[in-house]
Amino acid sequence: MGLKSLLGWFSVDMGIDLGTCNTLVCVRGEGIVLNEPSVVAVRKGTNKVLNDGTAVGFAAKEMLGKTPGSIQAIRPLKDGVISDFEMTEAMLAYFIRKVNGHGRIFGPRVVIAVPSGITAVEKRAVLDSAERAGARKVFLVEEPMAAGIGAGLPIIEPTASMIVDIGGGTTEVAIMSLGDIAACESVRVAGDDFDEAIIGHMKKMYGLNIGEQTAERIKIEIGSAAAVGPQMNMDVRGRDMVTGLPRKTTVTSDEIREALSEPVKSISEAVRRTLERADPELSADLVENGLTLAGGGALLRGMDVVLNQSTGLTVKIADDPLTCVARGTAIYLESLEAWKSTLESDADEY
Repeated sequence: MGLKSLLGWFSVDMGIDLGTCNTLVCVRGEGIVLNEPSVVAVRKGTNKVLNDGTAVGFAAKEMLGKTPGSIQAIRPLKDGVISDFEMTEAMLAYFIRKVNGHGRIFGPRVVIAVPSGITAVEKRAVLDSAERAGARKVFLVEEPMAAGIGAGLPIIEPTASMIVDIGGGTTEVAIMSLGDIAACESVRVAGDDFDEAIIGHMKKMYGLNIGEQTAERIKIEIGSAAAVGPQMNMDVRGRDMVTGLPRKTTVTSDEIREALSEPVKSISEAVRRTLERADPELSADLVENGLTLAGGGALLRGMDVVLNQSTGLTVKIADDPLTCVARGTAIYLESLEAWKSTLESDADEY
């Protein structure tokens, strides 16, 4: 038995979709084993994670926007990249421990999906965080590649596959062929910007201050990118900007669609720009193959309709779009040897 297979006995190899909103962990042969918000709760001014290092994920997200002065709930990733190094490390360490278990002797090999537009410094930060969080070996894969594989697109074949992955912090648009990216664009407009647009709309139209979690709930319940389905209403509660007192008001799906039009337009423009840069042969393939929507933003009602109208291509939504990238990293793990040349990592052993 070789050293590799021996190490495999003592650790669990995992694929991680390190997202701005949620972090998903996939284990070879088991599918998705963890899906928690990318949030950490710390004691203010100390960077010490609450509850002995376990106030991470769901436990911490419940505290967002509701913390007393002594506690701070932090989202360590912003726009798809690490904005708080220590907190990312603490969060990854918690997730890796949770999946790997305490009894394992060695750390796991980890494949992490990163936005295609990130800099060398930002990549270094992801590699270092994961290694210091307990990974034995870290590989980086570009998010659109992972999303394409997870969505079951034929990205290894000599035909064009197009993926639009709308996450929390970034939207990844990529045209892939022969196992690599032919044209791509990463824009920092995504789910968080939808929430911010809703917060801005509530302030401007109703003089009502609402929190991130409320904005996200509005987006999920009545948000849309195009006029699909019946008009819906929703009661929204927040703080009145004039009196400072709690108040509730009713909003309609039509006005929320209007509020979301700006970020939706930015995404459809990024898709068009990527298409304009594609080779003519790849463009010809896309007339046939269309494009696939993945990520949480794919669930916004009418997003497919908007992209269809702006590009003329058929748009399909991937099965379970939220988990596409994580599933893709797990498939990468299974064929690590074959894919190794396209992955970025620190060294070449194992």
